[in-house]
Amino acid sequence: MEPACIVLSIDPIIGAIAAGNAVVLKPSEVAPATSSLLAELLPRYVDGSCIKVVEGGVAETTTLLEQKWDKIFYTGNGKVGRIVMASAAKHLTPVVLELGGKCPVVVDSNVNLHVTAKRIAAGKWGCNNGQACISPDFIITTKSFAPKLLESLEKVLEKFYGRDPLRSSDLSRIVNSNHFNRLKKLMDDENVSDKIVFGGQRDEHQLKIAPTIFMDVPLDSGIMKEEIFGPLLPIITVDKIHESFALINSMTKPLAAYLFTKDSKLQEQYEAAISAGGMLVNDTAVHLTNQYLPFGGVGESGMGAYHGRFSFEAFSHKKAVLVRRFAGEAAARYPPYSPAKLKILRGVLKGNLGAMIKAILGFPRGK
Repeated sequence: MEPACIVLSIDPIIGAIAAGNAVVLKPSEVAPATSSLLAELLPRYVDGSCIKVVEGGVAETTTLLEQKWDKIFYTGNGKVGRIVMASAAKHLTPVVLELGGKCPVVVDSNVNLHVTAKRIAAGKWGCNNGQACISPDFIITTKSFAPKLLESLEKVLEKFYGRDPLRSSDLSRIVNSNHFNRLKKLMDDENVSDKIVFGGQRDEHQLKIAPTIFMDVPLDSGIMKEEIFGPLLPIITVDKIHESFALINSMTKPLAAYLFTKDSKLQEQYEAAISAGGMLVNDTAVHLTNQYLPFGGVGESGMGAYHGRFSFEAFSHKKAVLVRRFAGEAAARYPPYSPAKLKILRGVLKGNLGAMIKAILGFPRGK
């Protein structure tokens, strides 16, 4: 059972029901134990008229997408996100798409090194061993600082998971054999396999891969072209930290962008230059837990947002209602349009306060 899958299902359900909707939930077939648990527990504790759970695979999902819904909320990868959006377009159904992307971590040389390493490790390997949409996907730092950062990450990872991380009960398994083989293929790529500077151990029987760090992999390699969604972490070095901006902007817009620095000017420049669903300075991943912040993507990392009141708004339509009295007729709005009426109307369009008052009072009267 995967706790993250439960949270990703329950969080939007809360917003949808709070906003007065009935919900049909289709859990991921990739996490069958979680799907079965949700199908068992939700009807037990939630009114059956509010929610239905549909289990199954591609066939069931396809059938659901053929129906006409008021809103579709999808969490997953961009490939399926495009299918969801195309199906929704047939009925002009609005969607919220929570996708992923390659979340960058830019590390300046003036940081508290130990704290930085711990927070990167917690956000990467502590979040389901990298299997999270907001997991740090790659690091960018300067050539001169990279060895220090690597050394600190090595010390932190040994403290977190021991010298044999595959034996650690704190290191999550890869969700299934398909994803294990996908990650194995990324590691074994002839262009990156010799770039491993830490880790690399794996156990197919346990579906476990140790925290693995790469140094300066080619930017056109598979590991830098797709979302990793696993325990592999490339470090890319640059001469100057500001060069990271162009590198990030050459890729698709990420769900999250991280920056570690004590330089407030660099922070301001990063915030202005980088388009991302969310941004976190001097930490990773924890912005997800703040219910006062909207959580969502931009561009290929998704659209729409939720969490807290933003979940309520995601499943609501802001319907405008204006009620007027029968008194207080504005004569200038009705034909025939005399020069006096036109003067008032032009003034109203220009935002002239005097013209607005005259219109409200019914001028020109008797005409």
